[in-house]
This record gives sequence, structure tokens and C-alpha cells, in this order.
Amino acid sequence: MSPRAGLDLNVIIMQAAELADSEGLESVTLASLAKKLGVRSPSLYNHVEGLPALRSHLAVYGLQLLNEALSHAAGDAIGYEAVVRIASAYTGFARAHPGLYELTLRAPSLDNKEHERLADKLVNMFLNILSPYGLSEEEGIHAVRGLRSLLHGFASIEGHGGFGIPIDIDKSVAFVLHRFLAGLEKKKGS
Repeated sequence: MSPRAGLDLNVIIMQAAELADSEGLESVTLASLAKKLGVRSPSLYNHVEGLPALRSHLAVYGLQLLNEALSHAAGDAIGYEAVVRIASAYTGFARAHPGLYELTLRAPSLDNKEHERLADKLVNMFLNILSPYGLSEEEGIHAVRGLRSLLHGFASIEGHGGFGIPIDIDKSVAFVLHRFLAGLEKKKGS
């Protein structure tokens, strides 16, 4: 059976991403995707080797988008200004792309070099913006993990409807970021 005209891996990934973001990652199955595309499920196998491969492609796509959003937000800034910009872009990405965002959290498999490259790029971007704090290599990794955990905590709790008190969430993020960075600044001075 030949592939349907107009149906290619890019189209499949875009439609799967849309489905993940609108219906949730668990809603992305080959059957649901085939229905969305107006094809039979077996037709998808001409382009992707099953659901695990599709999720791998989606993770790469999500990391590409996240890297682009954070890089654009940071611009040439480093330090405090860059962290604040990236935090806003990070939480904005999680709000706009909840399904793809979930896939960006997983460590890359060793056989997916593009996923690994994009994950490394993300970590290096965080390390770069934290460079003014004078952290050792290991401290930098701890700080990146802490910052990503902080941002993920806000993104995840908000995404699951966990912030019911009517106080602006972005102000809460800014409050906690300020204290986190003040701790890094204090460590730099000691």
C-alpha cells in the first residue's frame, strides 16, 4: 500500500502534537491519530514505526520548540534578567503545549541522538544563563536541576488546576525565582 498523498512524517507529528496539547498525551494513540488524519491506522506505519517511535518524534519536536522559545526569550541576556525571561517562556510553553511539555521532561534514550542533542542544548542554555553566579561545574548542574524543578513545579501544579487561591501565579514564580537567585548570589559572595 502506498502512502496517502500529503501525508508525511511532518504532518503526522504536527497533528499528534495538536492532539497531545488539546486532549492530553495519553489521548495520542495510532487509532486516534488516524481518525484525526482521516486514514486507517495501518497507513501510519508507512511513516512511523508504532506509538513509541511517534512519542520519540514528539519529544524531539517538543524539545525543539522549547529550546526555541527559551532561546528567543533569553536573547543575549545572562544572569537575573535571562532567568526571569526564561522562566516566563518556560511556564508559557507549558501552558500552551501541555502534551508536548510532558514529553520534554523525559531523559533522552541513548539511541535517539537528536533527542540527546536537544536535551543537552537545553541544559547548556540554563548553565550559560547561570554563569554569572560563579558556580563550579557540579554546582551548575545542581542549580539547573533546582531551577528546572522550580519551574516544572509551577507548570505542573498549574496544569493540574492546583492553584486555587486568587493570587497571580506569575507573581508567585517571580517571588520564588528572586529568592532562588538571591541564594545563588549570596553563595557567589561567600
